[in-house]
Amino acid sequence: MLNGVGFIIILICVFGSFLLAGGKMDVILHALPHEMMAIGGAAIGAFLVSNPMPVVKQAGKGIMRSFKGSKWKDSDYRDLLTLMFGLLMTFKKGGATAIEPHLDTPAESSIFKRYPRLIADHHLIEFICDYLRMMTVNFEDPHQLAEAMENDIEAHHHHEMHPQHALQQMADGLPAIGIVAAVLGVIKTMGSIDQPVEILGAMIGGALVGTFLGVLLSYCFVGPLAAKLQQVIEGDGKPFVIAKTAIVAHAQGMPTQVAVEIARRATPSDKAPSFQQLETALEEAKSDLAAQPA
Repeated sequence: MLNGVGFIIILICVFGSFLLAGGKMDVILHALPHEMMAIGGAAIGAFLVSNPMPVVKQAGKGIMRSFKGSKWKDSDYRDLLTLMFGLLMTFKKGGATAIEPHLDTPAESSIFKRYPRLIADHHLIEFICDYLRMMTVNFEDPHQLAEAMENDIEAHHHHEMHPQHALQQMADGLPAIGIVAAVLGVIKTMGSIDQPVEILGAMIGGALVGTFLGVLLSYCFVGPLAAKLQQVIEGDGKPFVIAKTAIVAHAQGMPTQVAVEIARRATPSDKAPSFQQLETALEEAKSDLAAQPA
């Protein structure tokens, strides 16, 4: 929604100022189809050449992600902290025997099933389960655990950023592609040098439309979408950091509630539940854990 509003503002202000200054849209509209064909076609072709097909597909989904924004709501962060509390408390009280059934089949786990939106994020659930499972086989050194989790998060983030880098590369190349289209227009004009000044002026104006479109598309459309996608990817990666913080704090021997509170402080400030909100959610989680059969 916000992206669409921004694009409308861009078009109104750019072309509105041109018209108010006495510019004529006839030249732009006449040149627009073939200039857009040259610039758009060259940009898409270069994009396909420079990226493997998985990245091309991810870039298409990435554009949609930039419009939708982060998939994580405020309540999801509270639920994640509550989930970590339930898992770590179960691990602390019952050890590997108690926690392993939940890690082996999260979709059937009484702890995980309370949070269907979290279960839908397979990467996050696998991340949590894998490292808790590693702790059940005595991989509990906090420093080694933190390093391994950080490397895993970094690798996942690097993979997620591939479509963003591809879109940013396209944005960086569009001004130069616009110049290519403009040069073609100048070549066409030079081939008609015997024409009247009025015709030559229109042809030069049409050629400059290529430069204009390349810069406009780069800095006002593709570039902002790439920047927005980067923000979305970074936002969607925060839950991994929160889970890591809770697990590492638990491995350091901290009480479960303290470990979860430390993880809460790693939550983005605009998304983090208050201390009281988390306290209420944890009390409910404790009741549910107590009601489970031993």
